Amino acid sequence: MTEQESQSGAVVEGGLPPGAFRSFMRWVKHLTILRSTPRASRPSCGHATERDERMMRRALLLAAKSAAADEVPVGAVLYRGDEIIAEAHNLREAVHDPTGHAELMAIRKAAEKLKTWRLSDCSLAVTLEPCPMCAGAIVQARVGRLVYGATDPKAGAVHSLYNLCDDHRLNHSVDIVSGVLAVEAGELLKAFFRRRRAEKKADRDEAPAPSHRRRIR
Repeated sequence: MTEQESQSGAVVEGGLPPGAFRSFMRWVKHLTILRSTPRASRPSCGHATERDERMMRRALLLAAKSAAADEVPVGAVLYRGDEIIAEAHNLREAVHDPTGHAELMAIRKAAEKLKTWRLSDCSLAVTLEPCPMCAGAIVQARVGRLVYGATDPKAGAVHSLYNLCDDHRLNHSVDIVSGVLAVEAGELLKAFFRRRRAEKKADRDEAPAPSHRRRIR
């Protein structure tokens, strides 16, 4: 590669100003990062229908069953038109299964009932924004629509922390409707954790005070 002198007298390579190649490579790296970064969270891309709200109310009843069983109150209903294909609520504590989330259980039941893993003509109503595990299962099952209630700032993988269900780098995108009966779903969760905190405090208050006497061997 020939060397030339710039107007300032500096020696450059191939006629490029000093540092131009490094600046170009930094730009290429920045562009690569931008293209590999998921799109920013966005609001729901659909509107809830009367049927969606009806199914969400059913999911809330299932979530209340979870709370009564001392499970985190989350319920899910998978439906096609007016037909309920499957429904479930959290059972992680009861079955000692870390995958015992309402969404996963409803998807499993629906796939078994319909004899297919593809649920592209179905909608899933769930009271809480799905976690990464459940959002991944929703994509893998090719669920057509997701309707969820309360957001989950600590674990939500649909809009809060990640955008798994409408990330176009994946081979399936789900139509999403968010915030359906979110107040009711949120209040159910708040009441559950408020009760749980009160129970833990009561247990601590009832525990005998530790003895301060020195132990003798």
